[in-house]
Amino acid sequence: MHTKEAAHAGESSVRLNLVAAWREAKVFTDAERAAFELTEQGTRIADAAGGVTDEAWANAAKHYDEDQLAALVSLIALMNTVNRMNVIVQQPGGDYQPGHRG
Repeated sequence: MHTKEAAHAGESSVRLNLVAAWREAKVFTDAERAAFELTEQGTRIADAAGGVTDEAWANAAKHYDEDQLAALVSLIALMNTVNRMNVIVQQPGGDYQPGHRG
């Protein structure tokens, strides 16, 4: 859904296709990389002892002010919730049409 919406809004296919390889890709800003790192650590909490590291938080704080960090954390938590709800109710993905929600 979000990939389709991003493409519909003009995001390049190169950047969309490289999100999974954000560490190696050269198409993302330092701020975007900090947001990816915070998102990954905040999502994959079972993989990391202690969740988000102090380094990841400090790196994000270099690029985002308190309000932006609060918004980023809220979006990460919201997307994690929605994804888990879709897993529980076995909601299949893939048939979403861009522009459908607004």
